[in-house]
Amino acid sequence: MATAKRPRAMFRCGECGWEAAKWVGRCGECQVWGSVAEVGAPALRVAPGAVTTKAVPIGDVAVEAATSVSSGVSELDRVLGGGLVPGAVILLAGEPGVGKSTLLLEVAAQTARSGRRTLYVSGEESASQVRLRADRTGAVEAELYLAAETDLGAVLTHIEDTQPALLVIDSVQTIGTSDSDGVPGGVSQVKEVAAALVRTAKTHNITTILVGHVTKDGSIAGPRVLEHIVDVVLNFEGSRESRLRMVRSMKNRFGPVDEVGCFDLSSDGIVPVTDPTGLFLEARTIPVSGTCVAVTMEGRRPLVAEVQALVSAQETEKPRRATSGLDSSRLALILAVLQRDRRLRLSSRDVFAATVGGMRLLDPAADLAVAIALASSFSEVAVPTGVVAIGELGLAGQLRRVRDINARLDEAARLGFTHAIVPADTNSSLKKRPGLEILEAFSLPDVLDALRFRQ
Repeated sequence: MATAKRPRAMFRCGECGWEAAKWVGRCGECQVWGSVAEVGAPALRVAPGAVTTKAVPIGDVAVEAATSVSSGVSELDRVLGGGLVPGAVILLAGEPGVGKSTLLLEVAAQTARSGRRTLYVSGEESASQVRLRADRTGAVEAELYLAAETDLGAVLTHIEDTQPALLVIDSVQTIGTSDSDGVPGGVSQVKEVAAALVRTAKTHNITTILVGHVTKDGSIAGPRVLEHIVDVVLNFEGSRESRLRMVRSMKNRFGPVDEVGCFDLSSDGIVPVTDPTGLFLEARTIPVSGTCVAVTMEGRRPLVAEVQALVSAQETEKPRRATSGLDSSRLALILAVLQRDRRLRLSSRDVFAATVGGMRLLDPAADLAVAIALASSFSEVAVPTGVVAIGELGLAGQLRRVRDINARLDEAARLGFTHAIVPADTNSSLKKRPGLEILEAFSLPDVLDALRFRQ
């Protein structure tokens, strides 16, 4: 008698879906280690099953249940697109010590203060340690419940007992389950824990915030599927030498993905900064050589930042190039463009460039300000205090137009600047602003000649 052929097992990568006939330690497509797991034989037939809710026309779906509620932190509401959406799952990632736990404890306290029950689950600290931080920041509230757990089953029990409106898990890499292989923080464990928390959030309509770790290169640790199953992915940035912290939206199903929130982190807690421009400018009345002001866009928010440069007076055999807050490769490009002018001999000089307040400038519109600061330091000619420079620098020295030029000029006019240098080929009508004179230039040599940065 012939026997039925046994279905063959199949192995699939949990990151990219690559399939193989046998198990391998490394995915042959995305090259990720430990992501290939057995998924069993493919089903030959799938029978119809029960549905949770009946399909209805999209116009009949009620939207009241998905209306966002303010988190009590204005800058976080700005990034989220209005506030916390019931049933949404938010992933907040950042480097150790940047202030993730402090921010989320403040959000939890504000939510509890509004009368909505909040459950804060800490897997990295004990309950007494979190209470000490809450006393320091003034986050002790009656509706804020605290638990220190590392087991998924215990976390789900706490959720059933407290029935919170907001759930904070700090962090998802510390929660484990005995139903899955591996250790807490591993690929299989993180996937299982995250999937269970997402199901609970959607079923009970609980807003859930998951704290995630980052790798050495700054990306979110764990499987890529973690970012796919959540609704919002936020990145918490900041330098240890500065009190400024920024929250960037990397993914948002309920709002824009180009918003940035600014915060001030101190020993007393974390507070929103609605107008952070003053953190990136130095107040001075006397012009100083080697400085220039740029208007950069952080998401949809214009920020005025000051660039400082120092060019050594003596030539050296091995010139140094050091940056702080600026891209070193971008600085090399700007120096190459400046050195095309034979009167600006920078190839054998030490060059140092930095930003004020620990801000990191990645916007190409700051190229013109960096070039002016370098030429100012080399020529020892100061830029007038009321001048801002906006423009991207091309390899031939031409000034390229940048986006949101009118929004940048509005911010410069609001802060009292009197002159703005912009590219001449903006191809857009520049609005006239009282007290702000707009100077259009086609190339960098035209700007340097106008400011008399020649020797």
